[in-house]
Amino acid sequence: MLEDRTLTGFSATPWPATHPTPWPATYPKGYAVVDVETTGLARHDRIISAAVYRLDARGEVEDHWYTLVNPERDPGPVWIHGLTSETLQDAPLFADIAEEFGERLADRVLVAHNALFDWQMIAREYARAKREAPVRQRLCTIALAKELGLPLPNHKLESLAAHFGVVQQRAHHALDDARVLAEAFRPSLWAAAANGVRLPLLECRPLTEWSDPPVSRQSSGGYGGRRQSSWRPSRKRPACPYPNPGRYEAGKRLKQGMRVAFSGDTSTDRELLEDRAVEAGLHVSTSLSRLTSLLVTNDPDSGTSKTVKARQYGTPVVDEAAFVQLLKDVEPADGP
Repeated sequence: MLEDRTLTGFSATPWPATHPTPWPATYPKGYAVVDVETTGLARHDRIISAAVYRLDARGEVEDHWYTLVNPERDPGPVWIHGLTSETLQDAPLFADIAEEFGERLADRVLVAHNALFDWQMIAREYARAKREAPVRQRLCTIALAKELGLPLPNHKLESLAAHFGVVQQRAHHALDDARVLAEAFRPSLWAAAANGVRLPLLECRPLTEWSDPPVSRQSSGGYGGRRQSSWRPSRKRPACPYPNPGRYEAGKRLKQGMRVAFSGDTSTDRELLEDRAVEAGLHVSTSLSRLTSLLVTNDPDSGTSKTVKARQYGTPVVDEAAFVQLLKDVEPADGP
């Protein structure tokens, strides 16, 4: 569903003026700058519009694409994205646009501002459609701005845009947000190449196991201004009733009360995996400390804060497949 709209020309950017030569051979061959608008931030929320700007290896625009998506539910915070039920009722379902969307993403690095949010929303929509998102790597422009040491007052998209002189025409419209991000990403990419900066690429692991919970029509709360800081609202779980028995030892069983942290993408939906850990009597922690018994990650060399701390503290690390096997035989706690 391509919007009948001419490609907006890019404005001049203050730094750098031209792309560096020679270009780093290790950099990706193409990018898909993505923005999605959604009914909210939770795992059951849905995409209601999506936009993709395809860029070549040096960040130059090749084309752009935009579509509305019928979420088959309440559209959520209309006052933010402006998309009403009436606007969306005749839009295609995600399953109907999945192939065309996928063609825009295939063989490219997904680029987004707070990329984890956009990637998880996309991965879940593909899982619902019983398909696999054709994305293998993502790049977050917040992380790139940090790598470059840009003097930004905060990590909002408008601050990044202002730094490069990019004018935003319609905030929270997927097509315009994607245009703004593409325009700000290009000089960021050039600056990284000119200064030999390693791009903060992360693996994208499509979901192969997914479970949609029942959804109430008032489940879209908490969208507000939180998108720039977190894609997932905190979940309240009862406190683990068992004492922490210490660190996991390789070759032995997990024991109830152990503190487990997760980092990076998982093939099983993260919250589903966390729920299974809690049901087995483990303590799921959102951060990593010296008390953490085990870190579960499929990419121990990713450089995330949790993997870095795990190396510093000597915290044991296992991948998702090993953890799922360990969950099948968890040793009972010594006492409550």
